[in-house]
Amino acid sequence: MKRILVTGGAGFVGATLALALKRSFAHAEVVAFDNLYRSGSELALPRLAKGGVVFCKGDVRVPAEIAAAGPFDLLLDCAAEPSVHAGYGESPDYLIATNLTGTAHCLEAARRQGAKIVFLSTSRVYPIAALRALPLERRGDRLVVPPGAQGPGWSERGIGPGFPMEGSRSLYGAAKLGSELLAEEFAAHYGLDVMVLRAGVLAGPWQMGKVDQGFMALWAARHLFGGPLAYRGFGGLGLQVRDVLHAEDLADLLIHLLGAAPSGFSRWMVGGGPDNAVSLCELTRLCQERSGRTIPIGADPETRPADIPWFVTDCGDLRGWRPRRGIAAIVEDLFVWLETHRAVLAPFFGGGR
Repeated sequence: MKRILVTGGAGFVGATLALALKRSFAHAEVVAFDNLYRSGSELALPRLAKGGVVFCKGDVRVPAEIAAAGPFDLLLDCAAEPSVHAGYGESPDYLIATNLTGTAHCLEAARRQGAKIVFLSTSRVYPIAALRALPLERRGDRLVVPPGAQGPGWSERGIGPGFPMEGSRSLYGAAKLGSELLAEEFAAHYGLDVMVLRAGVLAGPWQMGKVDQGFMALWAARHLFGGPLAYRGFGGLGLQVRDVLHAEDLADLLIHLLGAAPSGFSRWMVGGGPDNAVSLCELTRLCQERSGRTIPIGADPETRPADIPWFVTDCGDLRGWRPRRGIAAIVEDLFVWLETHRAVLAPFFGGGR
């Protein structure tokens, strides 16, 4: 590969992957393409430049701007409105134009270039009602699938690709699923090499976390800098569980799959798995231990339309791959990052310390 284009390249995941690609393919020019729409994305620009990644300002909603970024051998599509709550109570125009139409533009650009494309999808493509219907029970400070319980595409090991797809999945999830389907059609009709990474929760340094996206970084920042936190939904108990993957583990996996994945279309379930699953209550305890600080956690029992109580990724199709960084390591990396860049990050996270 001589030239790699990373859309959403100034975002948390995009920048992490762009820098990893440059380290692995030092001879290639890696270009981070981003519209800098999301607050905090401008903070990635010095890191990208230091790592040898070229920045190009542009928007995937505008095909001419993708074309202006120049030719490429590989396009990594990380551009997205990342919040699963986007579009609720407001216009979905930006969400759909970026997460669905933008991906279509990237696929067409890859078709014109005859290039390989990797699409970063999401575990939120699965229907909300079906996930809420899982037979969960409380065990300590978390919800679990009882040992031995299983059904189509699910077990205590997590959710796999055979999980039923009928039902509503949020506007965000629908746009991502639509993009997956388009990617598969482009591979079938035009002979493109297309890889879809259906990723769960991603975390790590430089994720500018908010209540609706990036909860690991937000939880650590609130414990370090101060500010409100609350257990939202499902009775306000903080028992809901997600598995978490460090963005650097995602980068390692991407590099591996670029050499190991078959040609044509492939889709991979990508997540931290059951060993990297954590509830909000458990995360609070980890942050208390690391910060030496206990802060009040509010309770908002109302469950919002896109909330789910449990999602763990079954990564069995990755043939033995396991992440190297566990939950404790992710928390430690977040605190080191926050402490090192306190002057820049405390105002962003609304902290008073």
